[in-house]
Amino acid sequence: MSASAFRYVPRQDGNRELHERIQALAQRYKRYGVGMIHLKLRQPGMIVNYKRVERLYREAKLQVRRRKHKKVLIGERQPLLRPTAANRVWSMGFVFDRTADGRILKCLMIIDDATHEAVAIEVERTISGLMLTRVLDRLTFTRSLPKIIRTDNGKEVYGKAMVMWAHERGVELRLIEPGKTESERSCRIVQRPPARRMPQ
Repeated sequence: MSASAFRYVPRQDGNRELHERIQALAQRYKRYGVGMIHLKLRQPGMIVNYKRVERLYREAKLQVRRRKHKKVLIGERQPLLRPTAANRVWSMGFVFDRTADGRILKCLMIIDDATHEAVAIEVERTISGLMLTRVLDRLTFTRSLPKIIRTDNGKEVYGKAMVMWAHERGVELRLIEPGKTESERSCRIVQRPPARRMPQ
């Protein structure tokens, strides 16, 4: 054995902490790819190279699988609790319709959870994440932004534009708990029993 090989001391892994943070973010945001993981790492002010994050992401085999038919749910869902004052919690979702020529209309609905007021209704052919941030910024001229916005798992809401917008303005994005919407509760209550057959 050579003297240099005998005296060699392996260096400590300098990427251990970064690897653990990538693993934690990937576990929390299961539909985030390496680009969104890198964005989440930089939001608290951490300076990290994109190629290093990409290499560690691939070594850990965290590539997001393509969806087939079943929707993959994201962790950390919150129960629905009605706020006590206006402009604290908003709920946001989309409603779809079609015109006579068969083209799709996409309607953005923003509701105040405390007052049940329709804060905004935006109707367009397509609504991207960037357009969604512009609608929310437009609302700041007439009212204050909420601390929490509840949404479903939509690509417009959890894209880079919306995630960066929420972080810069101190707004927390939360997913609704499946099966706990008020409309679904009312459907269960109003559901009628099956009609009885009259004797012949």
